[in-house]
Amino acid sequence: MIRTEGASLVYWDHGREVFACREVGLEIIEGEFVGVLGPSGSGKSSLLFLLSGLKDPTSGSVFYNGISFAQQGGRERAELRLRTFGFIFQQPYLLGYLTAVENVMLGDPSAPNAADRALEVLEKLGLGDKARRRPGELSGGEKQRVCVARALFNSPRVIFADEPTASLDHAGGLHVVELLRKHRQGALVMVTHDRTMLGSADRVLMIEEGRLRELGAEERDQALSVP
Repeated sequence: MIRTEGASLVYWDHGREVFACREVGLEIIEGEFVGVLGPSGSGKSSLLFLLSGLKDPTSGSVFYNGISFAQQGGRERAELRLRTFGFIFQQPYLLGYLTAVENVMLGDPSAPNAADRALEVLEKLGLGDKARRRPGELSGGEKQRVCVARALFNSPRVIFADEPTASLDHAGGLHVVELLRKHRQGALVMVTHDRTMLGSADRVLMIEEGRLRELGAEERDQALSVP
């Protein structure tokens, strides 16, 4: 589904060239759960920005279904992000004046039967009784589950999750990951600094100083083992 060829993302810091991602070569296959580990500042979020087309590579290429993002116009990319990709971020970005179900509908407010569909997704995530509550009336874990529901609303082909469990306790984080894994329709790409969240991943990648590599079976077991 997603393929990168020598994709690099460079920032300039006071005249100094800094590689957020360096010559990344990666393929994301439909239906798989890919976890990305790495310390703070290693390039995890930048990698998601590249894979989702939110940022253009400084060099190299990123393709979705064989078509380079560089060949797509702004409207095509916006449509892709709205109807094909789902996003979850570290902080639960919700509009405080909207109810939970209305926040979920923001995933595509013009969709047929949007309110009914949004309520159905919330019910799957155990929030049916909180659908009419506003974010100020929800716990941190409930807010994050609303964000999960919004990401799932359009049955996206790819979900990009950027540290979605960072603000939750361990049990709550594992619950969110299980909800994503269970209810997703396509691929899930999740970056995290918490190795314990990736036990159910099909593949685990490590990014350090912008360089990406896949962990072999033994190294993965060591990386994911709980001390």
